[in-house]
Amino acid sequence: MSRSNGHVLVAGSANIDFVVRAPHVPAPGETVLGGDLAILPGGKGANQAVASARAGGASTAMLLALGDDSVASLLESSLIEAGVVLHVVWSERPTGAALITVSDCAENAITVAPGANASLAPAHLPDLSRVDTLVLQLETPLPTVIAYARAARAAGVRVILNAAPARVLPTDLLSSIDVLVVNEDELSVIAGPAGSIVERLGRVDVPCVVATLGSRGACAMRDGQLHLQPPFDVTPVDTTAAGDTFCGVLAAGLSAGADFPEALTAACAAAALSTTRAGAQSSIPDRAEVEAAVAEGRTRHADAAVLADFCAQTPPTPAAAGL
Repeated sequence: MSRSNGHVLVAGSANIDFVVRAPHVPAPGETVLGGDLAILPGGKGANQAVASARAGGASTAMLLALGDDSVASLLESSLIEAGVVLHVVWSERPTGAALITVSDCAENAITVAPGANASLAPAHLPDLSRVDTLVLQLETPLPTVIAYARAARAAGVRVILNAAPARVLPTDLLSSIDVLVVNEDELSVIAGPAGSIVERLGRVDVPCVVATLGSRGACAMRDGQLHLQPPFDVTPVDTTAAGDTFCGVLAAGLSAGADFPEALTAACAAAALSTTRAGAQSSIPDRAEVEAAVAEGRTRHADAAVLADFCAQTPPTPAAAGL
């Protein structure tokens, strides 16, 4: 099938983020006094589209659903400003929303109200003739995600799934995926908690499985070969959208024909840079910043051996840990 190179389509969620910074993330039943409320464009799909276009430099489009309400324009404006072409499904439900608490140590807790995101249906998928990479997440209905992945597979389009929020994935979805991106918790849900990260990566029947490991970096199993990417040396202030930035830049790199290790390095660099500023889409760096970070080699190479050991370690059983 003949396609233009470097065309990414993100199909998925778009939310308005209601963000409050606080000394720590509240425990159940706890009330914490925080700072001023910030209302920002977000959503895993929209964040990934912005990252693909802005930080990855790819020609990027997005299929999203919005409510007919006052906050929808904030998402539209942010995506268009980043250079994303929009395919909007207008829903009777309100635009999706996320309630986010960001702690002083840069961790976050997020509750999502899907709203209009639940309106995306299989029939909404646009023409794929100029698309070479489709990016999906799990904040939209699972039957729709499966239908999009199957359609892309049939059209010869690369399918990248960010399996978040965590859930068990059906075989008919896994069989239509080329690249699966997960964090450590999501990997445990999909592959089971037993064994090392390397062993769990190998149990997932997908050609390429990438595990993002936060400040440790990332590791991937691609066609049976292990790839390790040590972390970039940054001082984080807010980890919101770091994983989404990783996914968008990885998709952009693979779409442009970069080899996998190169795309993995750029994705880790972009994700690290995004943690140095607050917000979701507002934190995503531009392509020049990512290229500069990669060129300067800001990775903590001493951590490469530590990362390898971490990924190869078999976690103790509850009994062995004395739990």
